[in-house]
Amino acid sequence: MSTESPVAVITGASSGIGEATARALAADGYRVALLARRADRLQALADELGGAALAIEADVTRRDSLVAAAERVQDTFGRVDVLVNNAGVMLLGPFSSEQRADYRQMIEVNLLGAITATEVFLEPLRADGGGDLINISSVAGRTARPTNGVYAATKWGINGWSESLRQELQPDVRVTVIEPGAVGTELTDHITHAATKEATEAFVKDLAIRPEDVAEIIAFAVTRPRRMTLNEILVRPTAQAG
Repeated sequence: MSTESPVAVITGASSGIGEATARALAADGYRVALLARRADRLQALADELGGAALAIEADVTRRDSLVAAAERVQDTFGRVDVLVNNAGVMLLGPFSSEQRADYRQMIEVNLLGAITATEVFLEPLRADGGGDLINISSVAGRTARPTNGVYAATKWGINGWSESLRQELQPDVRVTVIEPGAVGTELTDHITHAATKEATEAFVKDLAIRPEDVAEIIAFAVTRPRRMTLNEILVRPTAQAG
């Protein structure tokens, strides 16, 4: 790695798609800033990737945490070429008052977290010829079904906001939305409604694609010539119907 190597900032980098994306981009010659709350897992990944990686404990629901992270990235790497808004939670369950804490957490992490991270990193992302903004949405950003209403709302919100940014930031920043179907990650581990958790785990187990599959798509998108943008990428497991 050199001081001219591009830099990618990845939220939710301690597991799943974020962790796989860090490996994929590091393999492509990127220096990677790894942001998440689980500092021990971040540091283990950074140690694995060597001098190409910087582990930063950060919480996307706290703007001051993201500002501090941006300062560390700037001090260490001096630039930002890619921001991957990957941090997210999927707390599915029937719509009821019992789930209200889950609803607020999904909105704060999935939607407001991505918006705040983008606001904080936007200035360096637009500098030096422009960069790439990757927003991780979901098939749920196109379709909704029972038990995923608020989760779907956050992903529909990501899609609408991303389209607005695409028009506003071009050509300085290329905006790409990735909409995965079922992926084998830790998302299902945190579902608090027992019956929904069991059903979702069974569904994902039968057909999920791997985080590495999505990471490969992200790496492909950001390495396209600047004259073109892959604005929206929907990817489902071959066996997933909806």
